Amino acid sequence: MKVILLQDVKGLGKKDATVEVKDGYANNFLIRRGLAVKLTDGSKAVLNKQQEDRALQDAENRKKAQEVASKLDSIQVEFEANTGSDGRMFGTISPKQIEEKLKSSFGITIDKRKFIDHTPVDRIGYTKLRIELYKGVVGTVTVHVKEKAK
Repeated sequence: MKVILLQDVKGLGKKDATVEVKDGYANNFLIRRGLAVKLTDGSKAVLNKQQEDRALQDAENRKKAQEVASKLDSIQVEFEANTGSDGRMFGTISPKQIEEKLKSSFGITIDKRKFIDHTPVDRIGYTKLRIELYKGVVGTVTVHVKEKAK
């Protein structure tokens, strides 16, 4: 019997794959547990519609991510930090602080886990950090840390 998998099934296939299995395995295990549906013209049409919807959603998400990436390229996030007598910075600027500053100052919401460069900013000056906004879409934000007036 041919079935369409509704979820990933270990040793059998990934979600939306069409696989041939024995009738008993399909009826008694896969279909009963909601892991698969029998392949019919109707279920095939539903699968094709879902795949088209996912492709459209993916294209829309990619377009939004590219717009945010172009905004990020022109943004410079400013921070002030305390420094010692030798000019070295006390502490660091973390991705979470950068995320909060982007949200409060520019209205751009980015998850701190999306930063490709996970290293905190630990020196005075300009630092460019890359952020993966979507699959294959990477934006760059410039972080400027200046010395706090004493």
